[in-house]
Amino acid sequence: MPAPSKKPFGQAGKALDGVRILDFTHVQSGPTCTQLLAWFGADVIKIERPGVGDITRGQLVDVKGADSLYFTMLNHNKRSITIDSKHPEGKRVLNELIKKCDVLVENFAPGALDRMGLTWEHIHKLNPRMIVASVKGFGPGRYEDCKVYENVAQCAGGSASTTGFRDGPPLVTGAQIGDSGTGLHLALGIVAALYQRNRTGRGQKVLAAMQDGVLNLCRVKLRDQQRLKAGPLTEYSQYGEGVPFGDAVPRAGNDSGGGQPGWILKCKGWETDPNAYIYFITQAPVWGAICDLIGEPTWKTDPEYATPKARLPKLKQIFARIEEWTMTKTKFEVMEACNAVDIPVGPILSMKEIAEDESLRKTGTIVEVDHPTRGKYLTVGNPIKLSDSISEVKRSPLLGEHTDEILTKVLGFDKKEVAKIKNSGALSAPAKEDKAA
Repeated sequence: MPAPSKKPFGQAGKALDGVRILDFTHVQSGPTCTQLLAWFGADVIKIERPGVGDITRGQLVDVKGADSLYFTMLNHNKRSITIDSKHPEGKRVLNELIKKCDVLVENFAPGALDRMGLTWEHIHKLNPRMIVASVKGFGPGRYEDCKVYENVAQCAGGSASTTGFRDGPPLVTGAQIGDSGTGLHLALGIVAALYQRNRTGRGQKVLAAMQDGVLNLCRVKLRDQQRLKAGPLTEYSQYGEGVPFGDAVPRAGNDSGGGQPGWILKCKGWETDPNAYIYFITQAPVWGAICDLIGEPTWKTDPEYATPKARLPKLKQIFARIEEWTMTKTKFEVMEACNAVDIPVGPILSMKEIAEDESLRKTGTIVEVDHPTRGKYLTVGNPIKLSDSISEVKRSPLLGEHTDEILTKVLGFDKKEVAKIKNSGALSAPAKEDKAA
């Protein structure tokens, strides 16, 4: 182990300095992973198709002629090189990059990497230290060849069946737990494999399946599935309403998943503001404070309300009474009053409110980035803060922006060799045929 650095914290380099990533990812799950690694200092080289690039460059376009926010917000701090992976010279460049990189990350459809000739055996022969990390929809099994997208993952991972209200259909969530959630899982797997490589000297395969990633985030629901064998789930509001449970975990609306009864309540202005709501938790240790705030001090000692068990059948009535109080205040006034006596509440913040939140900007969670073709835009910075590896958010690369730089400085090709590769057509889009007059 090296001696502790004597440099001030934040000035001893980045956590992943020296790690080079060969990034074959596109759309969301893979780019989420590689962007996180780039924020921690890894040199991420994004491989893109000549003339096209990551398909998200042109999806949901809001500024004509510029890369979309879909692309720019998932590809910060990376370098871009365009390579035709089917061209012999393109394959040669890829092989040279494999020798120079530590990790290859991909989220192609099942079997696509093999069809490109980049099998595990081929990669490992070129570079035994290479870690090959993949996002797939399903792990090995009957569904492994199926394509999966965000909402498919939410449905197959158990999230949709437990989201929504019990008298309505299953719902998907706005949080991208299938794509971005799996990307986060993959990043952790890569860092663990890099750590193990320090001991073994060899690379390994890392797989994060989207179904597995979603299920991991839904583990409290699998907990409840097993608890059903012991009887009804008493913290679910349907228990208090006398609605019988079936044989699978039901959709629980806004019930809290942690055993503490909670619900979303209206606040002042709800009639015109769709986000004038607050999540209110009736945590047992602060029950007395809740009673005092809402003007029901007798509930503190009334046997019908004094204990959590006594309150379970009356949760709907209790939240209705609390809501009478919250509707007299804005969500921020409710938050201030409740926090003063340690009652946990959460205002429903709109994306507009979050974008304008000064505290999130000060911490680097909301960042303004300047881009040469689209101008300034907001993005989400690194949500993980390391005291000795400070993240800087740099704009996403233009298509092929770093092609020459990577050929010369990473692969060491001279000008003559670069010209030969370029003239072969391996790095550029095929010329369009002239239309007949």
